[in-house]
Amino acid sequence: MRTWQADIYRRPLQDGAGNPLWEFVVGEGDRALLIAACPQPALSSAWLTAQITTAINLHGQPDRLQVFRPQSLSLLETACQSLGLSVEATRHTPQLHALLEQRALDYPHLPNYTGEAYDPVALDRPPPLPLADNLWGESWRFAAIAASDLDLAFGDRPIPIRVWPEALHPHTLQLASTTMVPGVVIYGGRQSMRLARWLEQADPVSLHYIPGAPNGLILEAGLVDRWILTTFDDPEAIAAGQSYQQRLQSSQGLHFLLVQPDDSGVTYTALWLLQTGR
Repeated sequence: MRTWQADIYRRPLQDGAGNPLWEFVVGEGDRALLIAACPQPALSSAWLTAQITTAINLHGQPDRLQVFRPQSLSLLETACQSLGLSVEATRHTPQLHALLEQRALDYPHLPNYTGEAYDPVALDRPPPLPLADNLWGESWRFAAIAASDLDLAFGDRPIPIRVWPEALHPHTLQLASTTMVPGVVIYGGRQSMRLARWLEQADPVSLHYIPGAPNGLILEAGLVDRWILTTFDDPEAIAAGQSYQQRLQSSQGLHFLLVQPDDSGVTYTALWLLQTGR
């Protein structure tokens, strides 16, 4: 599958009339395919469609366009409709991030640079929202499993909802077989499938233990969504949370989220393999 990654956003630049400039960047891998600027008053989905069409004429048709910035998503979805091009919202666009960061190094040397503070990949992070009580399961726990045992434990199990990207397999990340991969297990009881379907729609990205009063478990999801899965002050859970965060350092951020009806180990409802920093 041929994938492009794209961004359209206001830059620290302006035109001769003092209008802010928006810049469209589309890349494939670590290569920029097209960079085009547009004054804010002239920005429209039609202009953006024309730029994407130019890129397609120059480089051929991709299968999908990946977007990480919420403010870019609706613009690009509208622009791509007439082109029959699928748009995917995802946080995992490291190659595009690298292109934007490299491009940002050029701005201070341009005559129309405004000098304003600018981070090319920063996103607004809303405060986390509490998960609805009627979604949460009966209990939960921190867990860990050796990297070599992940496939043995889950690879052939019939799991209705499974997100298991090849890019996150321990062998792809070249993790040592003895590396402990941390995770969170939720025992959903009768709510198990309902919770799993909600999580599937939310699109989990990563799980973080947040120390404090109280301590919390935060789910990063979608492009910028954040959810408080639970809070706790039990000393054993706090110690397990600290161990969880430490293990993330040695697992290159690899971790998992497992939803199952109970602790029998017979039936699993949903499984996500996740990574911090995605």
